[in-house]
Amino acid sequence: MKLLYSIHKYDVFMFTWLINTRIHSALTLTSRYLSKTGDGALYVLIAGALLLHEGIESPFLHVVLLAFLIERPIYFILKNGLKRNRPEAALQNFRSIIKPSDKFSFPSGHTSAAFMMATLLSHYFPTLIIPFYIWATLVGCSRIVLGVHFPTDTLVGSILGMSTAIFCLGYIGQI
Repeated sequence: MKLLYSIHKYDVFMFTWLINTRIHSALTLTSRYLSKTGDGALYVLIAGALLLHEGIESPFLHVVLLAFLIERPIYFILKNGLKRNRPEAALQNFRSIIKPSDKFSFPSGHTSAAFMMATLLSHYFPTLIIPFYIWATLVGCSRIVLGVHFPTDTLVGSILGMSTAIFCLGYIGQI
């Protein structure tokens, strides 16, 4: 219990520091757009493009679908099982920039999906690994800037996403 309390204290400190920096308001508009890239439409577009370009037998399409079939239930179970309040509910006198789609914050689903896709895309397009992971990192950071996640929510989300992608690539036989 003491460890969890220490982690939460650190999380609140880092979150509060970021929210109170001068650059925070300048990051807000950009963060709204970055966050929207992790809403899910991009992933459907990628799957659709794979289906059109490579057909139903595409190993890349199979690994993307398997990854989402595994990651989304794990994310849902963790989020609704652990029930960690979002910053707005956990911190007195704080209001998030956007209204989140659900009640709990741990782990960040946007971050998890973004890192999962960055890992999968990097496997198939290794020359673009840096831009893919920069994008995924910015999606995670945008969720903190918008006030809907603590830093550890996005950290665990990134681990969940990358782990799921690596597992699925191994299972499909791509690594």
